Amino acid sequence: MDVEQLRDYCLSKPGAEETFPFGPENLVFKVNNKMFLLVSLDAQPLSFNAKCDPEKALELREEYSSVLPGYHMNKKHWNTVIIDGTLSSKQLKDMIDESYQLVAKGKK
Repeated sequence: MDVEQLRDYCLSKPGAEETFPFGPENLVFKVNNKMFLLVSLDAQPLSFNAKCDPEKALELREEYSSVLPGYHMNKKHWNTVIIDGTLSSKQLKDMIDESYQLVAKGKK
């Protein structure tokens, strides 16, 4: 998945919008005015921060070296996901879907 595919997928979500509140190098996707995904456009390889159920977040970090505690985020609720080929496109989309759903429903 490249940045354009990531962007298109995030924007396909109902009510999703893209913003740059932290400067031009950090793309933020929001729903209901709340962030559900942050993408560092300067990161090599590409990575994103996504919200996650706390127990599932720990499981993913233990299972995949490309899933880390959320960089500059609440590490209990956010993961940083490195797009380096370790995770399939479906797995990446599932993480985006969960983050979107958690934020859209207003869960912490």
